[in-house]
Amino acid sequence: MMAEKALHEGGEGSLGERLSGSIGGRMAGRGTRRVQRRGATSDLYLPELVPNLLLVAFGALVIWSASLTISDASFPRHMVGIALGLVAAFFVWQFDYRQLEGMTRVLLIVDVVLMLMPSIPGLGYSALGMTGWVKIPLIGLRFQPSEFAKPVTILMMASLTAEYNGKVDTLADYVKLCGTLLVPFVLILTQPDLGTGLIVLVMGAAIIICGGAKRSWVLVTVALIVVGAALVVATSMAEGFPHVLKQYQLNRLIVFMDPSVDPTGDGYNLQQAKIAIGSGGLVGKGIGNASQAGSGFLPEAHTDFVFALMAEEFGFVGSVLLLGLFAAMLFSTVALAMRVESPFGKLVLVGVTAMWTFQLLQNVGMCIGIMPITGIPLPFVSFGSSSMVAQFTSMGLVQSVWRHRTKAA
Repeated sequence: MMAEKALHEGGEGSLGERLSGSIGGRMAGRGTRRVQRRGATSDLYLPELVPNLLLVAFGALVIWSASLTISDASFPRHMVGIALGLVAAFFVWQFDYRQLEGMTRVLLIVDVVLMLMPSIPGLGYSALGMTGWVKIPLIGLRFQPSEFAKPVTILMMASLTAEYNGKVDTLADYVKLCGTLLVPFVLILTQPDLGTGLIVLVMGAAIIICGGAKRSWVLVTVALIVVGAALVVATSMAEGFPHVLKQYQLNRLIVFMDPSVDPTGDGYNLQQAKIAIGSGGLVGKGIGNASQAGSGFLPEAHTDFVFALMAEEFGFVGSVLLLGLFAAMLFSTVALAMRVESPFGKLVLVGVTAMWTFQLLQNVGMCIGIMPITGIPLPFVSFGSSSMVAQFTSMGLVQSVWRHRTKAA
């Protein structure tokens, strides 16, 4: 009897262990699947990705509405730009951005090549008074290399500045950083493309400042830039001196100070942009009802003045929504920069944020008259495949920094 009892208890124990192991195994399997599902989404930085994609969708709606009345605003071409941008963003997200750390010279060479491509005979293509495009023979494909140079410049400056690990000790190192930044800036001015040059200068300066440059050096540099800009403007307006600025660039600066000076030129563009924004009212005129753009009064409504077009159709509510999406995208990128440990990753995010912020402020500012008129597109909204692919590439950089954050040095 004792043997049977022992055998019976032993059997129950074995069965209990088997049941416990089976249940525990199922629970562990479910937990593993939950972890795997969480891991799949954890590779995406949703606080930046969600507002970014919503911004792209909103921009696509604006361009579609523009295509109803503006022949140059080809909605299929805009969607091709978005598709190419998504592909670029995916590959950049998959790529470990840290492999580019320390490759400053290679990135500088790529940057120079991109800036010089429009100057190569047989490739360069001129439009709107600027030789900033490349037209590939036989297939006739056109693109703007300077747009792709933006993320390359960010990586280049972040790579070089990260070498100082958050503190630029000597003036020689600071001059080296500034001199490297001047290379793409001067090259882009030769096209001439002052708008893109300013973007390059601002995002590079932001990286240098956040990379540990001393405040006194930065203030002296800003003073020198102001004095130099004043001299360039003065000599460009005076006879007998070299005219660095083109006449249309001078006109834009003059109109910024007094729009009534050129009522039929750049002053006209600014006035029409203000009329379009003001006529939108609270909720706008509705899709396809932008009279200023649709009737041809507002020039470049789907590119440079796309914010004015959007405000006319969607009003104050649409403008607030658009700016809110930009704010969410920018602040989430800044928040990520504060969390990342790698100096290179931090500075990449600084450069991307500076680029997006400056383009937003400049594009919206020129439409409402608080910034000079330039050909700077509104990120993820303006019509243009080159700009769209470049912006998506920058978005991919943000996602790549997030994805590889756990292995950051």
